[in-house]
Amino acid sequence: MAETLGSLCDKLTIVDLKIWHSRDAARLASLRKQKTALQAEINDLVAGAVGGAVPLEKLSFSANKIYKKKGNAVAAVTGNIGEVFSQLARANCAVWHEQEKVYEFEKVPDREKAVVVKKLAVLNLERNKCMEQLDRLLVGIVKKTRSRR
Repeated sequence: MAETLGSLCDKLTIVDLKIWHSRDAARLASLRKQKTALQAEINDLVAGAVGGAVPLEKLSFSANKIYKKKGNAVAAVTGNIGEVFSQLARANCAVWHEQEKVYEFEKVPDREKAVVVKKLAVLNLERNKCMEQLDRLLVGIVKKTRSRR
C-alpha cells in the first residue's frame, strides 16, 4: 500500500471539493464512486494498521519537503485526527479558491500576482503539514494499540 492516511484524506477532501463545484451528472457519479472508494480505502488502512496487517513503516513516509522557513509562516497543525483532517479540508478549500485565480492569471492585477503565488505556496505547505501530522497521529495510535496486546 503506497498510500498513507494523510494522502488518502487529502484526496478525499479534493474529491469533495470537486463534487461541491460540479453540476455534470456523469462527472458527479464518477466522483461519488471515487469518494466511496477512498472512504473504504481509509477504513481498510486504519483497520489493517490497528489489526497489525499494515507495518508501521508503511503508515508514513519521511518528509522530504525542503523550503525556506523565513518568510513562509505556515499555520500550526495540532489536535486529534478529526481536527487535523478538518484543517486539511480548510487548507484544500483555500488552495482551490486561490488556484481559481491562477487559471485567469492575466486578470489578476500585477501588484497582486506575487501575493497569489505566495499564498498558494504557503497553503500547500500547510496542506503537507496536515497530511504528515495525520500520518504521525495514526502511527501513535497504532503503537499504543499494539503495545496493549
